[in-house]
Amino acid sequence: MTGTLGTVERLDPLRVTMESFSSKDMAMQAQKKILSHMANKSMVQMFIDDTSSEILDELYRFSKEYSGNRAEAQKVVKDLIKIAVKIGVLFRHNRFSPEEMRLAQDFKKKLHQGAMTAISFYEVEFTFDKTVMSELLTGCRDLLLKLVDSHLTPKSHGRINHVFNHYSDPELLTQLFNPNGPFKNNLNKICTGLNELIEEGKL
Repeated sequence: MTGTLGTVERLDPLRVTMESFSSKDMAMQAQKKILSHMANKSMVQMFIDDTSSEILDELYRFSKEYSGNRAEAQKVVKDLIKIAVKIGVLFRHNRFSPEEMRLAQDFKKKLHQGAMTAISFYEVEFTFDKTVMSELLTGCRDLLLKLVDSHLTPKSHGRINHVFNHYSDPELLTQLFNPNGPFKNNLNKICTGLNELIEEGKL
C-alpha cells in the first residue's frame, strides 16, 4: 500500500534511553514521526491518551520484573505502541472497507470483553482462569491480524504476534493475577486504568 502506510512502514525504530522508559514519550515520538511526513498537519492529536500511557507503563514495569529482561519488556511495549499508532492512521484516512470495519467492531468488542474479564478476575478473589484470559487475548490477536492483513507488512504482523503472544502466556497471566504475588500493585493500576477507559467509552 502506498502513501500514508508507505511512510508508516518506513519509520526508523523508536529511540528510548534505558534509564527513562516512558510509553507516553514513545507514543509522542511515533506520532510526530508519522505526522511529520503527512500533508495534513491538522491531524496532529494524541493517538494514545494519558490513561492508556499509564496502563502501558505498568505493563512495561510488570514485564520487566517478570522476565528480568528490560530490553525485551521495552520491545513489547514499543511494538504495541507502533501498532496502535499505525491503526490510528488507517482509521483517520478511512482505509478500512465496510467488511474490515465490521472486523474492527468485533475486535473492539473482544478487547472490551477482555478488559471487563481482567477487572472481574482482579476484583473477585479465586475467580481467575488463565485459560479464559489467554483465549480472549489470542482472540483479539487473530481479529487484529485479519483487520490489517492487506494494510500492514509482515513485519507489523510479527509485532502484533509478539505483543499478544507475550501477554497471553498462561504462566505470565498466572503471576500477574496472583493476589498474593509481587505484581498485585501493577495489576491494580492496570485495572484502574482499564476501568477509566471503559467509563469514558474508549474501550
